Amino acid sequence: MLLYVGFWMHDKAHAQRWDAYLRRRLHGALGRSAAWGLAAISFLAVYREVFETVLFYEALWLQTAPGSQHALVAGLGLAAVALAVLSWLIVRGSLRMPLGVFFGATSLVLAGLAIVLAGKGIAALQEAAVLAPYPIGAPRLPLLGIYPDRLGLLLQAGLTLLVVAGFTWRSWAVRRRG
Repeated sequence: MLLYVGFWMHDKAHAQRWDAYLRRRLHGALGRSAAWGLAAISFLAVYREVFETVLFYEALWLQTAPGSQHALVAGLGLAAVALAVLSWLIVRGSLRMPLGVFFGATSLVLAGLAIVLAGKGIAALQEAAVLAPYPIGAPRLPLLGIYPDRLGLLLQAGLTLLVVAGFTWRSWAVRRRG
């Protein structure tokens, strides 16, 4: 799914008329009743995310040792500050950020995330004894989802080739369309 969304966003990064299309559709679709509907859907989406976040932090709180709950509170505070700074940067930068750059960068991040998660998924399945391990002599970089295993590295290499081929083909197709 991440690769599909990444390819879709990569395709939109090359569309010169994407910004004009969005503005035209938005102004045409947003009447008074549609604006209220959009506001209600937005509220429900944000409310659901907040509810999930509260449940996540409650589970973290319950799993934290009694003497180390201050570390969790410090982490929450640091996350709130980081979120405020990131939000400010997004709001300030979105006024000048071209959509092509945004979609292109996001497609690369999604493709990289798909490759990392594939490696982590194979490692988790091997740790759970669902898949047999095939260890090789290679470095272990868990942050990047790279584990010294033939199966995981082959899957990640295949996904990398798919991403490069897909992005190259989509770029070629968009240029050919004009």
